[in-house]
Amino acid sequence: MMKPLLTALMALALGALALTAQAEELKVMTSGGFTAAYKLLGPQYAKQSGDSLDTILGPSMGKAPEAIPNRLARGEHADVVIMVGYALDDLIKQGKVDPASRVELADSRIGLVVKDGAPKPAIGTDAELKAVLLKAKSVAYSDSASGVYVEKELFKKLGMPAKGTMVERIPVAEKVAKGDYEVGLQQVAELLPVPGVTYVGKIPEDVQSVTRFAAGIPVNAEHPTQAKALLRYLASPEAQPVVQSTGLDSVSH
Repeated sequence: MMKPLLTALMALALGALALTAQAEELKVMTSGGFTAAYKLLGPQYAKQSGDSLDTILGPSMGKAPEAIPNRLARGEHADVVIMVGYALDDLIKQGKVDPASRVELADSRIGLVVKDGAPKPAIGTDAELKAVLLKAKSVAYSDSASGVYVEKELFKKLGMPAKGTMVERIPVAEKVAKGDYEVGLQQVAELLPVPGVTYVGKIPEDVQSVTRFAAGIPVNAEHPTQAKALLRYLASPEAQPVVQSTGLDSVSH
């Protein structure tokens, strides 16, 4: 009597496991500074989970049609959005992302690059950074959160006139590598992957701007359970060495 019952229970358990283990394709929208870490972690997660990831790149904000808020406003679907924390908060306030799904991922700081072969300047103090920026024939910064900070606040904090150009869409380091600009400022994680430049370092902490990257699940996500598992993995202790290798700083949970 017991044996047929155990066999039936085992069959039910295996059936339930098969249902929960069914592979899904998750649509992930990711922006800027966390992208390098995601590109390394995503394939690892897909291999472990069996789910596949359809990745769409776009900025966290701005007028570009590719920007994540604009994509969602047009009715595009996503299972996960990874973006600047305060931009994600705006989507939560608009009712487009589930507030309970918000996960803190990493902090991103601003760094500086020069073209390969150029002297590597010292920027460890405010005075040294100011001297480098004053001396530079041209300065570039991004059209994302870091660039807005550089333009509106950094020069003021250093006690110098604003100078430089906000570069739209194209990574700042690419423009420096081509020789279009002498010095480039952007989030470290967006500078490191670009060849042809020398990464000098992070700007001093007292004039630094820390951008928090976070993730959430849109309210119309097709696979919210699998999306939650992906976010849990991206924020896990196991993922932190990869996160840090891309120039990001881990956050304490």
